[in-house]
Amino acid sequence: MQQKNTSIFNIAVVVAALGYFVDIYDLLLFTIVKKTSMEGVGATDLLADSTKVINWQMLGLLIGGICWGILGDKKGRLSVLFGSIILYSVANFITGYIQTVNQYAACRFVAGLGLAGELGAGITLVSELLPKNKRGIGTSLVAGIGLSGAVAAYFTYYFTKDWRLCYKIGGILGIALLFLRIKVSESGMFKEVSASNVSKGNFFMFFTNGARFKKYTLAILIGLPTWYVIGILVNQSDRFAKNMYGSTTLDSGRAIMFAYAAIAIGDVLIGLVSQYFKSRKKALLLFYLLCIVALCLFFSKQNDSDTAMYTICAFLGFSTGFWAIFVTMGAEQFGTNLRATAATTIPNMVRGALPLINMLFLDLFIKKLGWTMISSGIITGIIVMGITFMAFIFTQETFHKDLNYVEEA
Repeated sequence: MQQKNTSIFNIAVVVAALGYFVDIYDLLLFTIVKKTSMEGVGATDLLADSTKVINWQMLGLLIGGICWGILGDKKGRLSVLFGSIILYSVANFITGYIQTVNQYAACRFVAGLGLAGELGAGITLVSELLPKNKRGIGTSLVAGIGLSGAVAAYFTYYFTKDWRLCYKIGGILGIALLFLRIKVSESGMFKEVSASNVSKGNFFMFFTNGARFKKYTLAILIGLPTWYVIGILVNQSDRFAKNMYGSTTLDSGRAIMFAYAAIAIGDVLIGLVSQYFKSRKKALLLFYLLCIVALCLFFSKQNDSDTAMYTICAFLGFSTGFWAIFVTMGAEQFGTNLRATAATTIPNMVRGALPLINMLFLDLFIKKLGWTMISSGIITGIIVMGITFMAFIFTQETFHKDLNYVEEA
């Protein structure tokens, strides 16, 4: 097996981090330019039409996560990194020319298909190349640097004021990354498995074994709070602000920028916390508790001004800065022949759960039951956090786990 480069700043970590930077830039750009871009394509119902576009994007992420995950275990981690970047870069560049809501949704669906492969393949590659005592820090750096892409997306739009140009820039950044990725080596663990006859990238293996299905399901459910916070609370922070204290000046794009800047900090810090505790679960529990505090503040009377809302959104972002550890735990739960499939599908299953959370929050509680936006947000949060804590209790610790093994069919 190839000798591991023990530095957390090796080329694989750098490339994975920059790749995730572009991934997040493109993934969050819609929420930042939502109002202007939807008006630009003739949307007649901003809430319904924007929800349609984001739901199609998330559906693309869900389907793409399965496809890229299987390819990652069958053809290699690097093949996914190359293929996914080409697909979402082209889709984002074309988005700069769309004229209708349906075209917008179609382009975001294709972009979602491509974006689905980036993080899982990168985290899998870094986890397999770094020694187990450093992989938590390495993957946290990938996420921390990558998540700052949302900040870059906000300031790109802030300075250009041109949502179409922002999409084109995202496409160009992705293509530029391809040249850097040429220098990255494939995982030695994958090379060993690829030469064997063991079943590789068989998505259905997650469902044919009870213990394996349980691990897979739990690995998904522990990540739910992230997209409840970002997809519901921060993304709709302007509407919450209007309902809570009558504000018409809050910029949800700016709230997303603050949240993701804080998420990036949290993702780097949680790697160090995990290293200190020698435990993924203890670090995750700490951030869950911080998230509950942040949620209480969000729905409290202290959230009574735009400044308070921006501050609390940043706190919410920081408290959900466990994305790197969550994905790393997903990769660590499974053998080399299923690892890329797990690490790629798990985060995209969580992203793909956003339409379901939206259905609960918007379609059931607000539209059908007639609840207020605030009441709906609170009950949705209680349900999400309740499910997450139950999953957390039964999730295995993976900090010291050796990854050089395979899953038997």
